[in-house]
Amino acid sequence: MPISAFDLFKIGIGPSSSHTGGPMTAAFLYTELVEQRGLVGSVHRVEVELFGSLGVTGHGHGTIKAVILGLEGEQPHLVDPVTAEPRVDEVGQTRRLRFAGHREIDFDPEVDLIMHRRKRLDFHTNGMRFHAYDADGAELLARDYFSVGGGFILDEDQIGVDHAAEATVPVQHPFNMGEQLLEICAATGKSFSEIVMANELSWRTEAEVRAGLLEIWDVMQDTIRRGSTTDGILPGGLGVRRRAATQLRLQQKAEDPNDKLSTMEWVTLFALAVNEENAAGGRVVTAPTNGAAGIIPAVLKYYVDFVPGANDDGVVRFLLAATAVGGLFKQNASISGAEVGCQGEVGSACAMAAGALAEVLGGTPEQVENAAEIGIEHNLGLTCDPVGGLVQIPCIERNAVGAMKAITAARMAVRGDGKHHVSLDVAIKTMRDTGADMMDKYKETARGGLALNVVEC
Repeated sequence: MPISAFDLFKIGIGPSSSHTGGPMTAAFLYTELVEQRGLVGSVHRVEVELFGSLGVTGHGHGTIKAVILGLEGEQPHLVDPVTAEPRVDEVGQTRRLRFAGHREIDFDPEVDLIMHRRKRLDFHTNGMRFHAYDADGAELLARDYFSVGGGFILDEDQIGVDHAAEATVPVQHPFNMGEQLLEICAATGKSFSEIVMANELSWRTEAEVRAGLLEIWDVMQDTIRRGSTTDGILPGGLGVRRRAATQLRLQQKAEDPNDKLSTMEWVTLFALAVNEENAAGGRVVTAPTNGAAGIIPAVLKYYVDFVPGANDDGVVRFLLAATAVGGLFKQNASISGAEVGCQGEVGSACAMAAGALAEVLGGTPEQVENAAEIGIEHNLGLTCDPVGGLVQIPCIERNAVGAMKAITAARMAVRGDGKHHVSLDVAIKTMRDTGADMMDKYKETARGGLALNVVEC
């Protein structure tokens, strides 16, 4: 199924696309389904079961908050992060919920949200089951949903469906593999971004695509601004201090315009700012996930601020080229930390940013593919082991390091001729195989690695 830039880059709130954004969307879709069936007036009680990784890390990843907001009719791209937390607190205190945004029902999060820490549904570790009951306790409607990474949701009817076959809108340049994409570029003389733009025109006009991508960039920049001007302690109980604002003050005081190392300090600051905002539940862009949301904005701001000749056209090309690479990961492996570890999140984002930067630096399609391959190759085997189940340690720093890797990968690739021994397709397959071999405790469960060995304070 063709993947649009607006599938990979979604505006939402932190701290996790698969554990916050996805469950909120699933809860909202469930309320819509109940409404479509004409059952809202009969709903007296709802119950939600969270399985697998959602059940294990749901509190730290904001899943409880997300489900409550979704049941009240909120969506990730529309919900106000400022009012979200107070509303969830009110539901907890009153034990009353506005189902689908208008029907008040009893709802006790401690009773009606069930966290299964040792059970999972067959299809995916991020499974949810929603139940609605009438006043007599009879079940009105039950539905399973799966949050498969990056905010993408599948319901029980979509499992095993050939989505490529069901796609009703053909695209101009369909591709599923990096090798196919390179062949299309060679045959047409187009770049990665031009191929994706041609495909986007199946759904939107070029003006709409450009406006939408520039809006996404505006949100990314706003996240950087908020993250780099907000002090304090991140929520969750670990006592992690926000560092981006302090670094900004130090950077502004000590910056030497002739110091090339200063550029790298700025990139680190950009990534930290985004992921601190994400950890605080602020508005971010899934890129392609929330846990890895800082890498692409940091590298894109590096392009805008430090590459001569950068402009809005380059921003659009950057995001389109990143889409080409991200789509390959989504189709052929996974962008879900709960499925393949953090290599699927930070690794994919690093590859996307590296390929995108290589293109706007003037790289050929072969160099862009090489940059993306370098980006993922040096993240293979990266585990997802968040301390305390929070998207803070090691996630925030990991984004800063990932952004630096992406820039290094892009610059290495554009200084080469595009020829290399390991193709992007092979690296993506290796990531998928590595994820399959990885023990489950290293896949966003907070039961292995740093999550097990760091004593919580």
